[in-house]
Formats: sequence, structure tokens, C-alpha cells
Amino acid sequence: MRGLPPFGSPVATIKASAPAKVNLTLHVTGQRDDGYHLLDSLVVFAGVADQLGATIAPDLRIAVSGPFAMGVPTDHSNLIMRAAAALRTVRGVTKGAALTLEKHLPHAAGIGSGSSDAATTLAMLAELWQVAPLPATAPEVVALGADVPVCIGAPHPVRMSGIGDVLSPVSALPDCALVLVRPPVDVPTGPVFQGLATKDGPPMSELPEGLDYDGFVSWLTAQRNDLQAPAEAIAPEIAEAIAKLKSLPAVSFAGMSGSGATCFALVKDMATARHVARIVQVAKMDWWVAPAELL
Repeated sequence: MRGLPPFGSPVATIKASAPAKVNLTLHVTGQRDDGYHLLDSLVVFAGVADQLGATIAPDLRIAVSGPFAMGVPTDHSNLIMRAAAALRTVRGVTKGAALTLEKHLPHAAGIGSGSSDAATTLAMLAELWQVAPLPATAPEVVALGADVPVCIGAPHPVRMSGIGDVLSPVSALPDCALVLVRPPVDVPTGPVFQGLATKDGPPMSELPEGLDYDGFVSWLTAQRNDLQAPAEAIAPEIAEAIAKLKSLPAVSFAGMSGSGATCFALVKDMATARHVARIVQVAKMDWWVAPAELL
């Protein structure tokens, strides 16, 4: 059949998942002279993801599909393509790659889907091209965006501080699950930061080791997302989503991820997450709702 390689020929193809990044906390602790805000955040990854693939090709190209494909560029402005080009240049690779992106995560939603896609692409292409991966601290990685370095370490939870460039491991979190909820509203990051009441809040408190689920909920309840109030002022639907989640007895904690608009509920296990997700989805058919393991 035309298009298939001869029997026995090697086909260099790699597939990988790019999980959603969730900021369970987000403290704004200062602002640098260059305008960048200083943050302190507990970042985790959820078991809902975009799906990526790569096959050796003479050049770089990408095809996008999936429920959130609309609006994703397929030229070199795409962050995946920029990541691929950066790795190719730094490592002196002459081969290219035909990339595929099956987009299951909403973009511009505060869950770092584009950054996670880029980080996963870097790891995937390093394997495909048989070159050393770029570390999270590499200037070329940092240049891709503040969330790309933290996504390099997925799926491990991490404390992210500075402008997103200071990454510190945290102790293991208890087994639990999340329900991600995104109302159909866009929240521009710039105006959210401009709406902050203060830009020099206290940092996140230390995360104790060996917390059980109830201890983790107690710790999380004492933390903040400083961007939640200004995001709610721009998009009241965020406050509505969080109130809906908090109204459900099975939800132990609810908050907003990043600068919005995705909100999350913390629950004990996946069975509970699926139950909560069904309730919310029936009530709000136009919201994106996804039950997910905390990885």
C-alpha cells in the first residue's frame, strides 16, 4: 500500500502526554524593576492531558486536532514549534519532525497547556533525535515562557518561586484527585495582575512532610491565590464556579488555578471526582469539566 514503509523498516515515532498544570496556590510576593512579578506557588499536575506525537521528517511541521484545536496556530508562532526549533538549534540537529497535537486542554485557561505541550515536545524530540534534553534552567527554555521550566519537571509537584525560574522539590502529597472546571470566559493575564490590591504579599508557608489528606486540606486552606480576586472582578463566572464547587459536600477545597479562568476542587479520590464532575456538568453544560488524578 502506498505510504507505508517496506516491511521491517524502522519507523521512528514517539507519543507522549502533556498534563495540565495546576497552581494550587499563587502568592504574589513582589515586583522587579523590569515589571516581572515575583511569585510563590505550589504547582501540581493533573491526569488530564494533551496528546503529542513526533515522527522523523526532513523539516518541522505540526498538525493539530482535538476538541480545542480551533485557534491553535500551525506555523512557527506555535510554542511547540518554537520549542522544537530551539532544541534543534542548540543541539545542532539537522533532521526535522512531523509533530501532531491532539488538543484536549483549553488554552489561555490558567492550566499551562501550551507550556506543558512545549516542555513535553522538548523531551519527546530529545529522545527522537537522540540528543541530550535541555535542562529547565537553559536560557532557551526560560525564553519560551515562565511556565515552561516548571513543566519540564512534570508530573512531580514543585514549589515555583522567583519569576517562575526558581524550582524547589516538595515532599510527596497525599493521594487525592481534582475536578477542573472552566467557565466559558477568557481572562487576560495583564489586567488581572494590574488589579492586584498589593504586590508584596507574604510567601507561601512551608509544606510539612508526611501530610495526610486532611492535613493537606488544612494547609491548603491557609494559603492564597492573590490573583483570584482581580480575576473574579473581571469575570464573575469564576466566583460562580468556585461557589458551585464549594457547595458540594464531597469537595474539601476549591480555588482558582493560575490567573484563571480554570478553577479546581480537591477531593479524596477519583470516584468522588467523577461524581462531582457529573453534578457540575449537568448543572452547567457549557462549562469544561474534567475529573483528574493528582499526579
